[in-house]
Parts: sequence; structure tokens; C-alpha cells
Amino acid sequence: MKFTGKVWKFGDNIDTDAIIPARYLNTFDPQALAAHCMEDADPDFPKKVSAGDIIVAGENFGCGSSREHAPIAIKAAGVSCVIAKSFARIFYRNAFNMGLPIFESAELFDRVDEGQTITVDGDSGVILLEGAQTPLSIQPIPPFMQELIADGGLMKHLARKNRG
Repeated sequence: MKFTGKVWKFGDNIDTDAIIPARYLNTFDPQALAAHCMEDADPDFPKKVSAGDIIVAGENFGCGSSREHAPIAIKAAGVSCVIAKSFARIFYRNAFNMGLPIFESAELFDRVDEGQTITVDGDSGVILLEGAQTPLSIQPIPPFMQELIADGGLMKHLARKNRG
């Protein structure tokens, strides 16, 4: 599981209402949610994010209310993964349940610039920063969680398992 993309930086305590504002929770359509992803934190984000881009954030990303819409919006916007200093517990769980890869890194936020390209190797637990000599370490995603992500989230994973 490897991702290369341009970094979008967001600070500490980005709550689920900043990820997908409550005024758009009247739909579960991923593309409709993507059109408003992160717009309260950065109004240009939905228009400028590209497939494969990576969100890098500070502490407590995804705090606030429990809404599955948040990781759905991020994933549908084309973001390949989110790396934060820490995640709110419910967002952490919802992200994997929706098939959005997330990683924790205490170091990355302070070492990367917005717009910089990074490569994340979720199998080996390494982040390579464009122009940097020294890679950063992250906890690799365990194989069973990688399988869940590859299947597109928990429900699709369970459906595949039940089919045999």
C-alpha cells in the first residue's frame, strides 16, 4: 500500500464539521460530499485537490461529532490518505470502516510544507519527503486492515467474506 501525492496541511483540532459541514449532511452521495470537503477550513480545497493528494494534519484530526460522512467526503475528493499527529478515536474507526487509509506521525507536520510531494509506504512504515535525505517512520497498517481498505471499507469487506 503505497501513496504519492501533494500535501495539504491542516492544523490541530480539525473537527468533522470542518471536514464536511453539517449543512451538507442531507446526502450520502460521495461526489456531492466531495464537492464540499474541507471547505470551511479551506474554501479552495474542493476545487484544487487532485486525485492522490495527501492531507497532513496536527493533533486530534476528526474530532467532534461522529459522522461517517467525513471520511467518505475525504476519500471521494480523491485524497489517498490522511496523516496526522493524532486522530479522534471515532474518526479513526470511521476512516477504516469507510476504506480511508490513515497514519499517525508526530514528526511529519513540522517537517513538510503544503504542496510538497511525499510518498507513504504503508507496508514498510516509511514516509519519504521530496528533497529530504532522511525518511520518517510510521506504524505500518496491519495486513488485516490493509485487506479491509483494499476491499473499500468494512461493509464491502464483510460482503466479500460472506460470498466466500
